[in-house]
Amino acid sequence: MFKSFEPNKVFVITSKAPKYVFFLFIVVLSIGLTEALILSPEDYKQSHSVRIMYVHVPSAWISLGIFSSLAVFSLSSFIFSNKHFALIAKSLAPSGFVFNIIALVTGAIWGKPTWGTWWAWDARITSMLILALFYGMYLLAWRVYENKGQVIKITSIIAILGVINVPIIKFSVDWWNTLHQSSSVNILSNTSIHSSMLIPLLIMTAAFTLFSLLIFLMKYNTELIKVKNKGLDRL
Repeated sequence: MFKSFEPNKVFVITSKAPKYVFFLFIVVLSIGLTEALILSPEDYKQSHSVRIMYVHVPSAWISLGIFSSLAVFSLSSFIFSNKHFALIAKSLAPSGFVFNIIALVTGAIWGKPTWGTWWAWDARITSMLILALFYGMYLLAWRVYENKGQVIKITSIIAILGVINVPIIKFSVDWWNTLHQSSSVNILSNTSIHSSMLIPLLIMTAAFTLFSLLIFLMKYNTELIKVKNKGLDRL
């Protein structure tokens, strides 16, 4: 089954994909921004500052999703001894880290008019900061260690340990008394957010997902070129 991960075969597909993903991203983002900034209503308490939600929440979701993927691919690289899983994880990490930082920054901007402060050691904010530190350690390890066999083991351990923080972020508002409200969007239960806000939120999430996919493909193609030049055993 791993023959499909041969660099030459994969590169044929991934080298052509970015232009289509970019076009789709522009279309979805344009619709999402129109919905979020113009058509969606202002909040009766937070007024127009609530529109930060359309960047903050999708960024947080995607950063959590990407780090969870890092852990899955890292664990798979251990189980199946396939270096391409580590390559995929390495290519995913930069966009996940960027969205993690965006979530922290937009959270601070949103917190100032809502809570009256830029930063608070709230359980969810603190755990998101810890996630950013794990992202940083993961990316730094790829640059620090020259032995590729060693760096794959180290980054895999970082990802597997760091993923423990993901459910803590998710359930922090339920486990502790925090400034954050409980989740408004729930897959397995009723969603409390109105459709006039939910639809723009989902569209912006789709746009950011496409953007992260675009960054992944660009990074992955670069890594595949390196593999073709050096050989998979020197990945």
